[in-house]
Amino acid sequence: MKSRRLPPLSAIRVFDAVARHASFKYAAEEIGVTSTAISHQIRVLEEVLNQRLFTRSARAVTLTPAGDILFRASENMFATLREALDTIGNAAQPEVLTLSTTSNFLTNWLVPRLPALHNQHPQLELRLHSSTELVDVRSAMADCAIRYGMQSDETLDNTLLYRDRFVLVASPQLKLSCPEDLLGLTLFHIENRHVPTPEPDWWHWRETFGPAELAVQSGIRFDDETHAIQAAIAGQGVLLASELLIHHALAQRLLHIALPGILPGGNYYFVTSREKAEREDVQQFKQWLLQAFDTTKQ
Repeated sequence: MKSRRLPPLSAIRVFDAVARHASFKYAAEEIGVTSTAISHQIRVLEEVLNQRLFTRSARAVTLTPAGDILFRASENMFATLREALDTIGNAAQPEVLTLSTTSNFLTNWLVPRLPALHNQHPQLELRLHSSTELVDVRSAMADCAIRYGMQSDETLDNTLLYRDRFVLVASPQLKLSCPEDLLGLTLFHIENRHVPTPEPDWWHWRETFGPAELAVQSGIRFDDETHAIQAAIAGQGVLLASELLIHHALAQRLLHIALPGILPGGNYYFVTSREKAEREDVQQFKQWLLQAFDTTKQ
């Protein structure tokens, strides 16, 4: 049987991006072209294969059976290609360990501990990358990441570092002693928290700990938890904060847990690819993290 001529790699790349994102728009943003160009490439590919690859509706883009078969192949193909390029790139450059995580975690937990990391592993070359987006640790952009979520990604090498909790914190100068003392104080809200579920917000706090009269819709809203922590340190209001992220401020007595009560949080995981997990620098950094988190828990 005569082999079918392969479609252009550029069209397969476009198809793979649409399938991963289930969106023409997000695929266009990833590749850096217009949605119209994405649609054209998919149409050309469908004509070459004489098969519909996607079912389009106003709400979603879904794979057809033929599209599902092609996506399994493209996913494996690009994973293999990325691995080959990473191997070539790593061989050509001195090894630097790139960690991706959020700016809140970097600022409030990792940066104060960098001198301890350097003292223990002075030869470790560390590059820090901050982003709220999930970076592919199988690619050259990052070797490992510290992620916050409700469960681990089973396709990666995962290590549970910490089970987070949320507590009510304030500057010691505010002198809270009972839930009713919250009345009349400025409540700080953190917007765009997607983890954990249910969200550790003031509605959840009032329902669990009171007081029933607490005006949970009032206050100041922040899109960055670090800024809210700094405002709380300045005595400008009260905050439901990640116990991990305010650990340093608690130790320095800039903040204190103003009222008893805990709301459940998500989990911090150290993640890397299964291949990179064997690297000596990745193992060293992971072991240092485990030791540092054990100290945090005490």
